[in-house]
Formats: sequence, C-alpha cells, structure tokens
Amino acid sequence: MRRPQRRLRRRRALIPVVASALIAATAAFVPAAHSAAAIGTPAGPSTPADPGSRQAAFAAASAEFGVPLPVLMSVSYNESLWEAHGGKPSFSAGYGPMNLTNLTQAELNSAGFTSTFRTPDLLNAPALHTAAKAAALAGIDLATAETNDVQNIRAGAALLASYEKQFDHGVLPPAMNLNAWTVGVARYAEASETKVAQVFADDVFTNIRTGQSATTQDGQTLSLASQPWAYDDPAAAKKLGLVSVVPPADPVHDPSLLTAPECPADLDCSYSPDGFFQLDPNDKSNYGGHDPANRPATTDIRYITLHDNEETNDGTLWLFHDPSYQASANYEVRSEDGHVTQMMPDEDIAWDSANESFYQHSIGIEQEGYALDGATWYSEQMYHSTATLVRYLAAKYDIPLDRQHILGHDNIPGSSDSRIASQHWDPGPYWNWSHFMDLLGQPIHADAPPTSNVVAINPVFQLNQQVVSGCQNIQDLTPYPGPYHGAEWPNLNGPCPASYYINMPKQPTNFVWLRTAPSDSAPLLSDPYLHSDGSAGTTEADDWGDQASTGQEFVVADRAPGGWIAIWFAGQKAWFHNDFGPLTAAPVKALTVVPKAGKTSVPIYTESFPEASAYPAAFTSWYGGIPRSQRIASKYTLTPGQAYVTDGKPLQSDWFNAFNIDGSAFMDQTDFKGTTQYYLITYNHRMAFVNAADVDVVPSTS
Repeated sequence: MRRPQRRLRRRRALIPVVASALIAATAAFVPAAHSAAAIGTPAGPSTPADPGSRQAAFAAASAEFGVPLPVLMSVSYNESLWEAHGGKPSFSAGYGPMNLTNLTQAELNSAGFTSTFRTPDLLNAPALHTAAKAAALAGIDLATAETNDVQNIRAGAALLASYEKQFDHGVLPPAMNLNAWTVGVARYAEASETKVAQVFADDVFTNIRTGQSATTQDGQTLSLASQPWAYDDPAAAKKLGLVSVVPPADPVHDPSLLTAPECPADLDCSYSPDGFFQLDPNDKSNYGGHDPANRPATTDIRYITLHDNEETNDGTLWLFHDPSYQASANYEVRSEDGHVTQMMPDEDIAWDSANESFYQHSIGIEQEGYALDGATWYSEQMYHSTATLVRYLAAKYDIPLDRQHILGHDNIPGSSDSRIASQHWDPGPYWNWSHFMDLLGQPIHADAPPTSNVVAINPVFQLNQQVVSGCQNIQDLTPYPGPYHGAEWPNLNGPCPASYYINMPKQPTNFVWLRTAPSDSAPLLSDPYLHSDGSAGTTEADDWGDQASTGQEFVVADRAPGGWIAIWFAGQKAWFHNDFGPLTAAPVKALTVVPKAGKTSVPIYTESFPEASAYPAAFTSWYGGIPRSQRIASKYTLTPGQAYVTDGKPLQSDWFNAFNIDGSAFMDQTDFKGTTQYYLITYNHRMAFVNAADVDVVPSTS
C-alpha cells in the first residue's frame, strides 16, 4: 500500500484535489435544472428540485443506444456512485456519472502536479481520454459531455455500446441477455490487465444481482432493482487481448542495477527497475526512489514485509517508475498469475514502510490488490509465488520464518507519536496468514501443553467470518487507471471521514476481536493513539488496536469461563473468545520480556536508533546535529505483571545514513551502530522495541 516516505511527500497530491474538494461539498455548486425531455439538448447538471431526472436520463439513454438499463446503471455506479460532480473532474480526471476521462495539462497544473517523469505518459494514455470519443459517438461536443450529466450519460451509453459491438460482430446482444454484455463492460474499465477488467465486470454484475439505491450529493435519488439471476461471463475479459504493460525502458531515470532478477529458479520472475534518479541536478541528496546500500554487508536484513499496493500491477510499476513518487519496494507480485517483478536489488533499501528501523533491515514485497477487496485479489497463484519468494529470501539472508520476522505492513509501528495512528494497515484483514505460513513450511500450531502462558492466535480462517467496515481509497492517477476509485471526500490528503465508511460483506478474516471484558457485548479495546478521546474501539478495518492477528503470539493475562482468554496487549488486558480451544489459541513455547526487578515502568520504542554518542562529532557537526535519536512511544508502557513475546535476540541499535544518490557525502552509506541493545517484541497488532537493560527475558511457563 502506498505510503508517505522518507522525504514526506503525500500520496494524494497527484490529481485535481481542489476540484475534488468542490465535488464532495454539496454546497459548492448550484446546478441548473433539467428533465428527461432535455435529453439530446445541452443543459446544465441536474438540481435537487428534480431528484429523479438522472434516473430518467439512464432510462432514456438505455433505450436510445440499446444498452440494458441494469448494465448501464451498474457501470455508472461502479465508476462514480452515480455522482455528476457538478461538471468538475473527479480524482482520476473523470467527468460525470459515466466517469468519462479527459486529462489535460491545465488540470495537472492546477493540481500542482510537478512530476515531469509521468506527465507525457498521462497526457497520452487512452484510458485518461475517453470523453472525446464518447462525445463524438453521442453527437455532442466535448464540453457538453463533461459538464451536462444527462449528455454524459448518453455519451457513456454510446461508448459502452460501441465497445460491445467490437466483440459482437458489430451488433448488440438482445436486451435481456445481460451476460452477453460482460465483454463490453470489461472493456469500459479501460484496464491494461485482464484481471482488472474482469474484476470490474464482476463488480458490475454483483451490483446488478444485489441492487443498489442512493441519494447523490446533489440530491438525485436513484435505484437499481435487484436481478438475482444476472451473472457475468467469468472469462469475458480474456477476449480483450490485454497484456500487462510495464514502463518503457528509461536507462536515465531507471538505471538497470541488475542483469537478472534475484529470484528462485522455479519462479516466474522479471526485472523492471524503479525510478532511481537525482531530482535536482544541483543537489545529490534530492533523489528517488530508494536508498543505495550494500546489504547485508552494510546492515543486516532481518525482516520481510508484505504489502498490498492499493493499485493494479501495472499501476504500481508505473508509480515506482517515477522517482518523484518517493516510494518503492523490492518486489511486486501479480494477482492474476503470480508473476513476480523485481524493481530494485535486495542490497538496496526500499522506502516501503515509513519506519527506518524496519525498512532499512527489510525486503519489501507488494501484492497487487486492495485491502478491502482482499479476497478478490489475493489469489492462490499469488500466495504460492509470494511464499516461494519469501522462502528463497529467508534462506538467503537467514531470516526466521515466523510472524516476528515475516511481517505485514500493518505489523510495523509508526515511527513516532505523531505517526503511530496513521501508519498503514495493509495487507489487511483478508490476507490468509494461516495458509501463507503453511506454504512457508511453518504452520501455526501448538507445541506446548494447554497450560502454557503463551498462545498463538490462529482462528480457522474460513470459519472466522466477520463484518468489518472500511473506506475505499481513491486510486492514484496512473496512465492506466483501474475502476477502484471509491467515494471522494473533501480533503483527499486527509483521512477518510467516518461517514464514508461502509460495511464489507461478511467473510473470512485473519484476526480476533479484542474486548475489555470476557463478554461479546463488552466494548472493543481502545488504542490510545487511535482513540485519544478514550472512546471504544470499532469494527473499522484500519482500527488495528482491537485486532490480534493470526500467527502473533501473546502472553496470557487471565482466563474466564466460556473459552475467554485475556492477553497482554499494549498495556491492557485484552479479551477474546476462543471458540475452538488449542486449535485457535495454540499454546506455544516462547521467550518473553518482563520488567527488571525494581522497574515500575519500562519505555516502549517504535524504532531502535542508537544513543547520541554513536555518531562521531565530526559527522554531527557536518550534519547539523544528531540525525536520529530514540523517541519513546509516550502513550505505551510496560509495567510489572505484564509480559510480551520476544525472539530473545538482542538487536544492536543502528541507523543507516544514505545521504547522496552516489554515496559521495561525508560518511555516506555508513551504518552508525550504538552500544544500546533492544529486544523486538509483539506489543499489540504491531511490533515494538524495549531496551534490553530494562527487561529480563524469561521462557514461557506451563
């Protein structure tokens, strides 16, 4: 999943966010009235005074262009949630209910988009310029197709019909044969990848089956009746003849640092270098998109971090191809077939998790997909390819195959008090950690008597079906945008407002809910960083403070009748309902940390930086001060009576200095090592560190 990185660029400042603010504010525009009779003549967007006119416009366009009404309305719903956006462009340069695209240089300029690396590709991408073609098919001008919601619906219907005719010998299927429209719907996704086009078609037909209703931001009331018999063709997108597109060869901005991918021989793997380029010709320290290093000689590799990229495979490669994007990963795994693309050498440091103490010691692997649609994207091919790659890397760099070293981005803490709450939470609740650990050859299972005071969380994935809520991320603008836009809110650079969260379908999840007492009616646990007001935890997917994840190991704090177990979790007793005994709360052997005798409180750290004396005076003088100093997570603590699982291996504190792109700065590419040692602990849903001098390591008890 994308994240702000070392140089602190925010990911969403790529599109017309000013326009997006207007879109989401219902008072930002007062559209002119229209009615169904206005179809075929220029008119302004609809007004709340005529709340059914957009519904009528869909019916009229359906009849005019021969597109079944359920298909037309569901395509629009999946593209825009039926919003007209007041004639303004959406986040992905789309206009109107049909999301007809027309990206221009003026829009990029007005949004403050400064990347010179992707701009030519964006301005020439067919997927970002569908409005003109649609307008011509409908017999209207481009401006009308963009600003008039009725005409936009007509133009979108004409475009959809033209796409279907391409694959039906120039004619349209019968109106009642909805299944035959799958290929046209898949084509409307404007995707470069078969998987993306098919998922869009699947989503369209899911909404036809279930039905939808909504009141738009400008007061339009629309409904799509449920048609439970409507299923799409699951192989239709293959007819589009799409091939995965990777960025063009660019040896200047994407120097090839490898001659061949660093992958196991039995894995389908390719190499496409990321953008590694000096952004300012006068400043070697201003570069993207990763840090040159010589791992493990310069600094050891301790972790493998799994992400989902909230993007398509192609979209990810294009974004990482842009050095100004300021984010990277070592590998990308494609959903459709498990193909692996390496983007930078293992020896170099990817900017993938916004916490230097982890990403400087980690190899980052992105999975194609969206966390809230995980079951759709996390394919069996992906699980097998990722597991094959992880086994290979773990053997090569001597990384333990356990859940303290094979991490999700959601297991990595924010780097400071101000970033703990905003740290990303991918790959999310639907990644099947139990299955993945099985594929690694390290299944989660009991290895201690039932009386052990340490348990491994291991709910039966298929039976552990829960409802979580979430907010669909707005996708980054790439040359090949997929259909996963979600509803747009006023400040796209800020968090998603609570009103935009929706309940996801009940489905298998990889965690157990944690409560304040042994009762299903007790409040969910509240993390002090996520709920600074002291309110209870929620069922939101990103509210990781009340979720204990599969494979994580915790010390038992208490037990209660009915299968309730309390674990020590971020300084609190956290209760979960253990439905299946030792199977789902597996008693295990482990090492734990406890405060040393006489310690009333032990600080918790989210980084493992060295003490100030580890930096030579000459370096701090040149740098202008201490570059990194350890900071306490002020709202967390470890007190007597609590205990947390550790691997028991003291970690030497360190910080790797990567300053200039070519390593030419003073003491550049130096790993400053301190004498302070830390233990890595599983503190809550995320990892943390404690000073080895503050704690004792004791084995689990039975």
